[in-house]
Amino acid sequence: MSEAARDRRLGNLSTPINVQKLQAALHAKAKEEPGYRFYALYDKVYRTDVLAHAYACCKANGGAAGVDAERFEDIEAYGVDRWLGELAQALRNRVYQPQAVRRVYIPKPNSTKKRPLGIPPICDRVVETAALLILAPIFETDLQPEQHAYRPGRSALSAVKQVHSLLSTGHTDVIEGDLSGYFDSIPHAELLTSVARRVSDRHLLHLIKMWLTTPVEETDERGCKRRSTRNRDSKRGTPQGSPISTLLANLYMRRFVLGWKILGCERRFNARIVNYADDFVICCKSQAAEAMTAMRGMMGRLKLTVNEDKTHICRLPDDSFDFLGYNFGRCYSTKTGRPYLGTRPSKKSIKHILEAVHMHTARSMELLDATEVVQRLNWALSGWANYFQLGPVTKAYRFVDAYTTRRLRRWLCSKHKHPGSGRTRYPDEYLYQTLGLIRLPMSLRRLPWAKA
Repeated sequence: MSEAARDRRLGNLSTPINVQKLQAALHAKAKEEPGYRFYALYDKVYRTDVLAHAYACCKANGGAAGVDAERFEDIEAYGVDRWLGELAQALRNRVYQPQAVRRVYIPKPNSTKKRPLGIPPICDRVVETAALLILAPIFETDLQPEQHAYRPGRSALSAVKQVHSLLSTGHTDVIEGDLSGYFDSIPHAELLTSVARRVSDRHLLHLIKMWLTTPVEETDERGCKRRSTRNRDSKRGTPQGSPISTLLANLYMRRFVLGWKILGCERRFNARIVNYADDFVICCKSQAAEAMTAMRGMMGRLKLTVNEDKTHICRLPDDSFDFLGYNFGRCYSTKTGRPYLGTRPSKKSIKHILEAVHMHTARSMELLDATEVVQRLNWALSGWANYFQLGPVTKAYRFVDAYTTRRLRRWLCSKHKHPGSGRTRYPDEYLYQTLGLIRLPMSLRRLPWAKA
């Protein structure tokens, strides 16, 4: 599930007042005393209201079952209060043990490659979410403004806007940074040190360590299940897909972002970082090569590996680069023809939505009703357009619209055994008005920086 889709589903949940008060108190204490270490947090993880809200969040997120095959339907049939009570008792008695994480591989956005995704059992997801409800308000005060992932009031779009703002102020020598297997490379000892800087509760620290070293279960091509303890053996890596992994990944990346400023690199090279999860760029006014050397040295000290094949310097406006699905480079005003530095959906992002449209209108979908197919198309198109709304997007919207109508007409002709392209039989009025296909906006309210 995309971050935007997850936020929409979680947006329907209201955090209980008592949980809000607890989070506000933790946040205020952490902000008031930057050096304070919290020593009594574990008992708050198994509070009835915290666990109940954590369960509601996990259920809203959905997701498949873990290695124990337990589903939300099974828990509902058993009794949620009873199930949560037993989980709280296990935590209270210090007998809770996380189970293995089921690993699957999903396609990377805008790529033909796949990335590993960990699926913990629901009980582990609930406990991790409960811990996240307690820890996130504390560490939110410490995360740097350059970090945009998985934080309230920030998003991939806020990162895109910050990059554009830096380009507009002359930071046009850009280092495209890429790390090889960031989530799988984070060293446990250093990561736990980052957590312990704020948390002295040994029981909560033990919980986090158990999650970091949990075995992984995979199913091979023959359907055989096998377990590995790579994270425990190598003492590296956080399980992607688990609720707590996003906070842990942010905490470790904070070392790089904060170190860049403390060591004087930001001032010396006039170079600013923009980070989203494991993606980052460094926007420089000059000395990009020296900044790149400094970045490599810092990553080495952090025991992270720079992907040299994908890490390079782009000098705008002659060059362009992609970041978080957007392409940054020279654009031209449709009114005056004058060039300016702007953003637009990258070619990979456009290809990604076209592939989604192709999938929803494939021959294998002919058994579905036309309204069901259009509903699926609308969901994909609206989600894509909600994210790609910055800069000159009209050309990309028109291209996607044209491809969608062509594919939908072909699907209708194939479904109803009509020869030809279907333009006469299924005109635009039928697709948009009768079937309800959405048309991507041809004009959006432009932000000031998106204008020439």
